[in-house]
Amino acid sequence: MPKSKRDRVVALTRTKKKAYETKKDLVSEIQVCTEKYTNVFLLEVHNERNNLLKEIRESWKGSRLFMGRNKVMAVGLGRTPEAEIKPSLHKLSAGLVGSRGLLFTNETIESVREWFGEHKKSCFARSGTVATETVVLQPGPMDMPHSMEPQLRQLGLPTRLKDGVVVLDSEHTVCTAGKQLTTQQAHILKHLGNSMAEFHLTLVGHWADGKYTLLNDTTMDAE
Repeated sequence: MPKSKRDRVVALTRTKKKAYETKKDLVSEIQVCTEKYTNVFLLEVHNERNNLLKEIRESWKGSRLFMGRNKVMAVGLGRTPEAEIKPSLHKLSAGLVGSRGLLFTNETIESVREWFGEHKKSCFARSGTVATETVVLQPGPMDMPHSMEPQLRQLGLPTRLKDGVVVLDSEHTVCTAGKQLTTQQAHILKHLGNSMAEFHLTLVGHWADGKYTLLNDTTMDAE
């Protein structure tokens, strides 16, 4: 009987080597981009969604957007004045924390500001998001397929089926403005079609011609 591919043993040295090569390639790409593009922007993504990030990459095909592996990107730029590949890039790398990334582009700072200032999309909130409004459901028939009723009940809604129609038996507060959403509340809002979150990116910093400018940073200051 042939062995399953899942039963094969992969040497740790091979996986470590692959991870090392991946990081090395990213460092190289970052360094190539600093030579190819005149402007580098430090971006922060809010309510990150992979499909929406993909749309941004499609819109900026003539540029390069890097998200994730902040520590590796920082190495590519240089984390100290001695290690930086161009003047002041260590200040840019210092801002690579959390949900941040880099945009390398030859577009003007004005056009970048305008595009990202306007590019915002509603999306479904996730657990931990602060509710922007109070949502209260009134008793009565709900516009939901009957097959959803067991799931709605598991999420805490006082529902039942009546003649094949999902009915809410009593008033129910889904969430309260200013409070963090639980996993159950986020699922209910999604079923209701309530897009309470907003996906957008803010410009944190800008580098060009050996000068770094802080644009908007609420978490740290560049020295």
